[in-house]
Amino acid sequence: MRKRTAIPFGGIGLLLLLGVLGPLPGCSGSRNIPKEDALVVVEARRRNFGTEAAERYSPWAPFETRTVEGLAGFRSRAVATGRYGGRTDRRVAATGFYRAERIGERWWAVDPEGHPYLHVAVNSVTPGGSLRNERAFVAKFGDARTWIAETARLLNAHGFNGTGSWSDTERILEYNAGARAPLAYTVNWNFMSSYGKVRGGTFQEPGHTGYPNGVMFVFDPAFETFAREHAKELVRLRDDPNLFGHFSDNELPFNLRNLEGYLTLPDTTDPGYLAARQWLADRGLTRAQITDEVREQFMAYAGERYFRIVSEAIRAVDPNHMYLGPRLYGGQMNTEAFMRAVGPYVDVMAANYYGQWTPRPEHMDNWTRWTGKPFIITEFYVKGEDSGLPNQSGAGWIVRTQRDRGLFYQNYTLALLESGNCVGWHHFRFQDNDPENTRVDPSNNDANKGIVDNLYNPHTGMLDLMKALNTRVYTLADYFDAR
Repeated sequence: MRKRTAIPFGGIGLLLLLGVLGPLPGCSGSRNIPKEDALVVVEARRRNFGTEAAERYSPWAPFETRTVEGLAGFRSRAVATGRYGGRTDRRVAATGFYRAERIGERWWAVDPEGHPYLHVAVNSVTPGGSLRNERAFVAKFGDARTWIAETARLLNAHGFNGTGSWSDTERILEYNAGARAPLAYTVNWNFMSSYGKVRGGTFQEPGHTGYPNGVMFVFDPAFETFAREHAKELVRLRDDPNLFGHFSDNELPFNLRNLEGYLTLPDTTDPGYLAARQWLADRGLTRAQITDEVREQFMAYAGERYFRIVSEAIRAVDPNHMYLGPRLYGGQMNTEAFMRAVGPYVDVMAANYYGQWTPRPEHMDNWTRWTGKPFIITEFYVKGEDSGLPNQSGAGWIVRTQRDRGLFYQNYTLALLESGNCVGWHHFRFQDNDPENTRVDPSNNDANKGIVDNLYNPHTGMLDLMKALNTRVYTLADYFDAR
């Protein structure tokens, strides 16, 4: 019988220990956890989508949670790392840039010196934009150079070796120029959303750009021309060994509604409408014959066109760095036809993966089996009730405390390491949302998502547990490989 160690929350933890309660509604993720590991129990409220504000979160429920400390037979040991953060006890071919390679049964990123590497990063490493943020920035740091130096020190001290999307690339480049341990960074180039601003018709949705009828402009002949021109912005970073890779967009609306979305565009001269109608005609199908299988095939068709156009544009300008995709999300990641169609165009597939307390092995296995590539998780988080923030925006769940946030982080990333297909993760995000900032999109206006608060004070209860895992990622990878 699996050992459980409860974090007190009324009488539920005691009842779990005594075996009085049967399976709990929040504990479904525990079926993926080996029986010999000791577990803790964390209360959380699951984020509900498509509901009224009063019903955005489920009632509090207990979730079985795996920790570094509770791993059966795990013994930490020191693993030396090099300038770029890769493990120096192993070496493969070096290219001078980051790349990905399957070594034995595990996928790794490989650092510029040829050392196996995992990219453990934080999104949105940039100063906050509210008046409160700005005042705290001046009082605590004085200037941007001091801020990035102190921020890099905070990240490195807690085992993070890089930054994710929407980070302050210019400050990071300045810091890396003189750093002994530079930050590996990523850049999001927003190919489709930038084209949409030029073409017109896009709008802001929570967390990403919205498109007319929920369909993108991927069939516009002008998009291909735009992509080639837009990619020229990458050239200045082409020779930088610290650049981990490129994202092309964020959370594009590839889904089963795409085919009808194009077919119901009011402008029947629109390239998307014409492409969808011709695609159906080429298969001898009418609208009445559209099934989910047909919808999946069309989504794959649209996806293949987007990934091909963008990857070719990127590689024509920068053949040195990895293409990480447009940060997939939702059902598109679990649609085999789509993933098989787009997989050949990426080096690593980026995924924003919400809705799971413990990442599901079948998801992680399928992503790599279908694409033939490893993956990187580029958004995940939970929010702490003890932060004092409303916590109503964003996709993450709510937990009681900052320590609970750290426990969730360990449970989530342990599953990623165990999969053998994950080459890193980006926690969302650096700084909490500030409700006083009215200039941000609706998904980022009031929640405890950061590793620091609005006054740049670290959330130590979470960070201590993040550090306990981050500084052991290579030992943990070896542990799971031998298990």
